Amino acid sequence: MVVPDGARLVLATHNRKKLVELVAILRTQPGLDALPDGAVVTAGDLGAPEPVEDGVTFEENALIKARALARATGLPAVADDSGLAVDVLGGAPGIFSARWAGRHGDDQANLDLLLAQLDAIADPQHRRAGFVCAAALVTPDGATQVFRGEMRGVLVTAARGTYGFGYDPILVPDEQDPAADGSPGTLTSAELTPEAKNAISHRGKAFRALAPAIAAALG
Repeated sequence: MVVPDGARLVLATHNRKKLVELVAILRTQPGLDALPDGAVVTAGDLGAPEPVEDGVTFEENALIKARALARATGLPAVADDSGLAVDVLGGAPGIFSARWAGRHGDDQANLDLLLAQLDAIADPQHRRAGFVCAAALVTPDGATQVFRGEMRGVLVTAARGTYGFGYDPILVPDEQDPAADGSPGTLTSAELTPEAKNAISHRGKAFRALAPAIAAALG
């Protein structure tokens, strides 16, 4: 495996949107504001094999991915495992969020199946859910750090918005800015700008908590 010159950190993903999101978050942190382009690369960039994610929690799966990547590259590795936990479904899809409809990464199929499963539930109070993210850093010496972030909200009955990915089009986050008349905001995660979403998102919270450890690992 060839690691590009200038690479200082590797992110366990093949999703370019996650890379953009992570770099944007890291650049808001002291000591990382001048992080150059190319300093963070992805497992997809390197053609790294994907380990079997057989953990039973978000934290376990994040560590599995980060440990495998740190061993394979010799770089500090960051991985996250995230998903949507729906209250009325007992926390499902949870760690199975990306393959809820049976095929990994089919966002539209996952959305369609989940909305169909909740079709008979009209009361917003019974459509409560939250995005969960566990973010892990593993350094080449085997040291680990893991942090969890959550973004709670209500699931709408039809997808809205073009930003983001995954289940973003169906969750209206609680923490978003209020509407102009002072009433609670009604935008889905996919209708929020990337900056607004990052400020309150589960992944943003987890990566901001992890950022000081990343800064230390990068020297």
